[in-house]
Amino acid sequence: MTDAIISKESVTMSQKPSIGYVDLRVFAHATEDLEKVLTALRNLLPMDLSETVLFEKNSLTGHHGNSITLFTTQLTEKKLLPAILENFGQNMNALDKDDLNNNLARHIEKTNLYLRFDKQAAFLGKIKFTQDDPIHFKIHFKNKSYEEIMEILKKSGLLP
Repeated sequence: MTDAIISKESVTMSQKPSIGYVDLRVFAHATEDLEKVLTALRNLLPMDLSETVLFEKNSLTGHHGNSITLFTTQLTEKKLLPAILENFGQNMNALDKDDLNNNLARHIEKTNLYLRFDKQAAFLGKIKFTQDDPIHFKIHFKNKSYEEIMEILKKSGLLP
């Protein structure tokens, strides 16, 4: 009887969605082509998502009065969200994966994974980390511990 209860609980736990949502955010400066910035953002997403995602566009003013456009969206399609991590795992270079592995604690806060990607590389169809003027991804893992997030990232190919 106890075995049946444990099995039932483990099935329920494994069926829980891992990713609650993904927030995307990118700033496009006055010198940048807005369509190219959106293309770069879409290039980081799996095909199913990149073709259907809609971005909110906000006009901002920089410190020196320069025009800045902020594109944001929140992806919530639970069935498609794991494909984002798999896409990163399949297309990110080994150096960036090693960097993520060695500095994972800097990328995770509570149940969120923060990743920053190079706009120019993304426009060219490459997935590369950067800290300078990046495309921001916040991946929220629902009710997951640090260790569980690590395991999900390993299964997705983001960590060795």
